[in-house]
Amino acid sequence: MRNVVILAGGSGTRLWPLSRADKPKQVLPLAAGNSLLRVAYNRLTGLVDPANIYVCTVAAHTDLVREELPELGEHNIIGEPVGRDTANAVGLASAVVARNDPDAVLAIVGSDHLITPEDEFRAAIEAGFEVVEQRPRSLVTFGIEPTHPHTGLGYVERGDAIEGTPAYAVDRFREKPDRATAEEYLATGRFWWNSGMFVWRAETVLDLLDKLLPESAAQLRQVASVWDTPERDATLAEIYPTLRKISIDYAMLEPASQGKVDADVVVLPMPVHWLDVGSWAALAGTYEVDADGNRHEPSALSCLLDSHDNVIVTDDPDHLIAAVGLSGHIIVHTKDVTLVCPLADGERIKDLVAIVQSDHADRYV
Repeated sequence: MRNVVILAGGSGTRLWPLSRADKPKQVLPLAAGNSLLRVAYNRLTGLVDPANIYVCTVAAHTDLVREELPELGEHNIIGEPVGRDTANAVGLASAVVARNDPDAVLAIVGSDHLITPEDEFRAAIEAGFEVVEQRPRSLVTFGIEPTHPHTGLGYVERGDAIEGTPAYAVDRFREKPDRATAEEYLATGRFWWNSGMFVWRAETVLDLLDKLLPESAAQLRQVASVWDTPERDATLAEIYPTLRKISIDYAMLEPASQGKVDADVVVLPMPVHWLDVGSWAALAGTYEVDADGNRHEPSALSCLLDSHDNVIVTDDPDHLIAAVGLSGHIIVHTKDVTLVCPLADGERIKDLVAIVQSDHADRYV
């Protein structure tokens, strides 16, 4: 049976101070008044039965997820006691779904993407389901045609077309490149942005994790075995924090693409406009731009003199943000924190949050 798992466990630190531990970016109304999580769920309409949609999130956020998606069943929210990266999130979701359906096929999608047109997204996921149903040992990822030499995304290099399918073999994965390397990638015409979305059989993933991450795989199966019992929470709390923290890319996809296990990694094109809302610069791409290149969050009140190419955000529509002679900066105002940061240093906000947390405990994080 076809299923979809929405990964919603990110902390969103690069969107601090609006995104906080108790209200992360997934549940903030960042998409025309809707949360990113709601948009991700709505995008699945007609793709699978709603009863087969799961959300994997941090256990502390399960109530927030229920508020955003009240139509989800109680057992369709998978709460991780702590974040242990995507290999464990995917492994846990696969084990939970497979316990009742050994033939389950899973699409893994994110909760922090804006994707248009949505019918092309659904068509690509549908094609991924068909490839996996035809080729049960395939691991399908999706490539986005790059529009510029992005240095904040991973890339996938496609190889030969796979006969009888719309998929291509994956030659290699590449982590975030510097600009010169990214320009080289685009010049070849063979590299796509790695979307971080996948389709595969749950049992294939569990079998591969048995081989590549055996200790974690055994423990994830143990958690799944008590999922519908009173022992679940205690078992999760005991086991999950001890799991090796590693991404699904490093744990499974890269070894599989190098022929180290019995599986083939393939890539399908997803011809969409795809925005990974992981930073203020990315989110600002959804805002209207004024004559001076400034981008304002829709409710932001500002007065700017000789200021250009800034990003202005506030959670208080009555609070005026004023600037003189400021260019290329992010200004974010909340009730207890004001952030001012050059746009070029937006990726360093994550490092700043770590310092704030160290100096002020969790008060402002």
